[in-house]
Amino acid sequence: MTYKPVTLPKDYKPSDKEEYMNPMQVEYFREKLLKWKEDLARESQNTVDHLRDENWNEPDLNDRASVETETSLELRTRDRYRKLMNKIDEALGRIENGSYGYCEDTGEPIGIKRLEARPIATLSIEAQERHERFEKSHSED
Repeated sequence: MTYKPVTLPKDYKPSDKEEYMNPMQVEYFREKLLKWKEDLARESQNTVDHLRDENWNEPDLNDRASVETETSLELRTRDRYRKLMNKIDEALGRIENGSYGYCEDTGEPIGIKRLEARPIATLSIEAQERHERFEKSHSED
């Protein structure tokens, strides 16, 4: 199954009463992911603009340290946005190939509520918990 665009009714919200990952649900999450990506891109551009306008020649050492700390935080945030945008692109790819909304470990539905909370999710809650327990048990060695 590959993605075919549909027009959503105004104020559409997916529900558990519908067939899981029907075309309207898929389109809903595709639009949600695209909007999220646009918002992140805008925020990243704001960071670039702010860094370009920043006064890098603060004569006072404390002021300079503050600017450098702020810059470091902004760059870290921007890097998180970049990584998140990559995950959004991967989710959009799963929409295109028809695998969006299904756990990559079990093939079971991830669930509407989980996707609402984390549209880039690739694991069901149960698979995510197993993964985290495995990570925790192996990181303590």
